[in-house]
Amino acid sequence: MNVHSFGQHEGAPVFEATIASKAGATAKILTWGAVLRDLVVPLGHGKQRVTLGLNSIEDYVAHSPYFGAAPGRFANRIANGRFTLDGAVHTLARKPGEKHTLHGGPDGFGRRVWKLGPVDATSATLELESADGDQGFPGALRAVCVYRLLEPATLRIELSATCARPTIVNLTQHAYYNLDGSNDVRDHEVAILSEFYTPSDDELIPTGEIRAVAGTPFDFRQPRPIRNPSGQLYDVNFVAVRSPDATGLAPIARVRSPVNGLTMELHSSEPGVQFYDAAKLVCAATGLDGARYGAHSGLCLEPQRFPDSPNRRHFSPCRLAPGETYRHVSEFRFA
Repeated sequence: MNVHSFGQHEGAPVFEATIASKAGATAKILTWGAVLRDLVVPLGHGKQRVTLGLNSIEDYVAHSPYFGAAPGRFANRIANGRFTLDGAVHTLARKPGEKHTLHGGPDGFGRRVWKLGPVDATSATLELESADGDQGFPGALRAVCVYRLLEPATLRIELSATCARPTIVNLTQHAYYNLDGSNDVRDHEVAILSEFYTPSDDELIPTGEIRAVAGTPFDFRQPRPIRNPSGQLYDVNFVAVRSPDATGLAPIARVRSPVNGLTMELHSSEPGVQFYDAAKLVCAATGLDGARYGAHSGLCLEPQRFPDSPNRRHFSPCRLAPGETYRHVSEFRFA
């Protein structure tokens, strides 16, 4: 059986499911937060762990900065914890002392126990029921997250949702990737296939502009190290170039480790991707294999609708109505 107990959270059992490809990739999935706790992929004659993860449910609850989670109901930020939908103003939950709502609120989907659905050798399904008014969001909503390992080493994530009354939805996957196990990923080479980005203010709320990357430190159209002479740090949304491949997904980004040559390609259905270099990462808990996670220990590529879209009519649409199905599919392909 590839499912076992991972402890409890607020009296609810937490499970971990392990899935694998025939080529030797393995992934471990938690029902708490729909977390991708571990991902190991083949590398030459060995294997390489490529995500940051923790060792206990207590560590996740107390210390995880959304390591591997599936945040929602609206991932990323909503300015002032407020938005208007169909003429009605909705005020959202926020962490104490914080001005804006992040990742669906302090008890968002990435910090909640999901129900474990079907599990087989290569896939695991998780399900979550969110009530009308949950964290301030209107309408009951049912979310489904499916993790699949495709041959030889592709992690496919399928996120979907349906609702009972109009609401907003933006789900993503928030793994921190490190392709060579170093303590600093700024020498990883990154390419982001984007001509434009959405600049933000000092509180990481988009200004509403859609600005060209050309001539700025945000130009990743050609592969280059994250580390740059300007000292620019990254926690920003890029506008994806919509050019679907044979799978129907568009290539979004490519990351390569110069240490071992391992590459990761992101292909997605989503119109944007948040690139975070983990400059502010501080984790008091010990990670997998005794690792200590500090600034730049990993990087995030979070396919998404644009942050603060509910308050920016020219940003990517995020409204979901009864009878419709929200769908987000992303693949992280390793070679």
